[in-house]
Amino acid sequence: MTPPIVKRYLIAFEKYKWIGLVSFGLIVVGSTVVAMQPEPPATYVSEGELTYNGPPVSFSKTGSEIQEEGKELKEDVLLSNQIIEAVSSKLNIKPEKIGTNISINLPSQDKFGKLESSITKIQYKDTDDNQARQVVQEVMQQIIKVSGDINNSRLTAIIKKINERLPQAKQELQAAERKLELYDRRERPAILAAENGSLLTAVSSSQTQQRQIQFTIAGIDAQLRSLEAKLGLSVGQAYVSSALSADPIIANLRSQIYQVESQIALLKKDLRPEHPTMIQLQRQKQAAEELLQQRANEVLGGAGMATPLQKNLSGIRTQSSLDPTRQQLANQMVALQTQRETLQQQLNQQIRLEEQLRKEYSLIPNKQLERSRLEQVVALKKAIYDQIQAKLADAQAAEAETVSSFSVARPPIVRRELAKPKSVAMTLAIGGFMGVVVGAGVIFLLGSLEGTFKTREDIRDSLKQREVALLGELPLIPVDGLDPDTLPVLLSLYSPYLEFYEKFRSNVRRIGGKTLKVVLITSVSSQEGKTLSAYNLGIASARAGKRTLIIETDLRSPSRASSLNVKLDPEAAFEPLLYYASLSESIRIVPDVENLYIIPSPGPVRHSAAILESSEMRRLMEDVRERYDLVILDTSPLSLSNDPLLIQPYSDGIVLVTRPNITQENMLAEAIDQLTEDELGLLGGIINAADIPVYIPEPVETSAPIPEIVETLEEVPVTASNN
Repeated sequence: MTPPIVKRYLIAFEKYKWIGLVSFGLIVVGSTVVAMQPEPPATYVSEGELTYNGPPVSFSKTGSEIQEEGKELKEDVLLSNQIIEAVSSKLNIKPEKIGTNISINLPSQDKFGKLESSITKIQYKDTDDNQARQVVQEVMQQIIKVSGDINNSRLTAIIKKINERLPQAKQELQAAERKLELYDRRERPAILAAENGSLLTAVSSSQTQQRQIQFTIAGIDAQLRSLEAKLGLSVGQAYVSSALSADPIIANLRSQIYQVESQIALLKKDLRPEHPTMIQLQRQKQAAEELLQQRANEVLGGAGMATPLQKNLSGIRTQSSLDPTRQQLANQMVALQTQRETLQQQLNQQIRLEEQLRKEYSLIPNKQLERSRLEQVVALKKAIYDQIQAKLADAQAAEAETVSSFSVARPPIVRRELAKPKSVAMTLAIGGFMGVVVGAGVIFLLGSLEGTFKTREDIRDSLKQREVALLGELPLIPVDGLDPDTLPVLLSLYSPYLEFYEKFRSNVRRIGGKTLKVVLITSVSSQEGKTLSAYNLGIASARAGKRTLIIETDLRSPSRASSLNVKLDPEAAFEPLLYYASLSESIRIVPDVENLYIIPSPGPVRHSAAILESSEMRRLMEDVRERYDLVILDTSPLSLSNDPLLIQPYSDGIVLVTRPNITQENMLAEAIDQLTEDELGLLGGIINAADIPVYIPEPVETSAPIPEIVETLEEVPVTASNN
């Protein structure tokens, strides 16, 4: 069986064979022209070698690094436009010619990245041997010069970058040193005190002084308790009594009060309290007491508010009556209390001092860590500064060492390039082969760009992808000896093609079901054989014993009923509605096929849509549905008009006719999508004029013998497959 791709190519070859032959001829003519060209002039190849080199004496690391980097120059640098233009200007040769004919071969590297050789080869081809030598020699000199310039520019860039970085590094070092200096001024004494132990000594000394003060305070407290027991007074009371007893004014006022009281006591027996003398004495006593109270407040200070002074007069008189001995003891108590308060203040001060010393000691590790960090920053900045200075000195020393990374290893040597003699036969053979390939490719490309299905396999796959049932594959029927307007219908009972249409009919009946009576047959475009398929389907149905009626509803084309030996009504085109209204006059019997009837088209007529939507057509369809077992509607193609959609409501299903090399892929896809999306009852599709071998069981009456197997690969002429 022939592969589908071969079939597609054979079909494309029949259409575009002349274009392919023209392409083949052009390639052959071109190869002939090339083969007949004269031999090219002699070519000379000049070859020179450069080698990597370093400075004679190397004192700096920077110079060695620059020389090594110079060995990594690539071809785009060594053969740059700058070098080529310089050579072109000096030798008066076009830069394009130099760039085309010159080549450079750099040494390869091993798997570790090391150069396997130090030789760089430069080649130049030219028809002039002297010019070839001059170009290579000048290119080598320019490469040496450019390499030296690149090395010098690298060194200059390094020195410039170091000089830009050096002031910043110096400022950073000075800033780090200032931070460390300020920190030492503020925190270094405390750190040193902690490191030499003086801080711990101060803490111990403070603790010793606290203990001594506490012992002294304890002794004073014992003395105070002894004196309080002897005097019966507290320290505050002793202070008040001592101060009041020592004041002479208070003593004088107390004497006056005692004298007045003595007089009052003497006169109290003889005189009444209302007596003027008694009243005068009472006033004197009251005045003396007020003066005593005032003087006591003056002596004690703070108007008596800061001391435990008794506010009543009797208390003042009692507290101011100490004798000299008791007054001495009271003064001693006051002195001891003052000493105790002084020692207590010293103790509190020592406690605070100890707390402060301990706090400073606890912060010493953080201070030491901070100082260590500042020292590290200074060391880091200094190391960077020293490295930059060392790098600057090294780079300045490299100025005397930096040279080109290349030197001439071998001057240019010119040799003549031996050209292989041209083979005319080989050139023509290659041209012929390329012509065949190009011509075949052009034919295949043009066939692919048509957008049509080339083989029945292509149509079958497309229907399967869109889930459309394949109702049958119908072979191509020969039209030899037939009139161009006559379709090759199967009127013979023994036609070998009839079994394919019988299979088509049975598939329609099986898929459509028992209720299927009216089948609409259409196609995507013209020349796909829809009318031939409708006629032969009707013949197959009639041969199966079914009363079958074919109605030509393609009113835009002339009737093809003459192919069934049916005479047409010449008056039908004048009054189409009257023609369809009279069923007995419009129906014709097919003479050669029993049970087959046809209503020929009166077309072509104008306003076909109005006729299809008329009441006469509706009554006709209702009538024939009752009379016949199967009604076949042959309509116009979907791409030409909407007539198939107007007649579709009268049908029970639609059959879509396709044909290889005619049906457009995109138009078939659009038609299927429209019929399925609108739910118009698409039963399936058929493939017409397929390349199917047909078995002929017995000879057909003809002057020439017919083989048993007929390969129908050729196309049906347009006249035989129209509609």
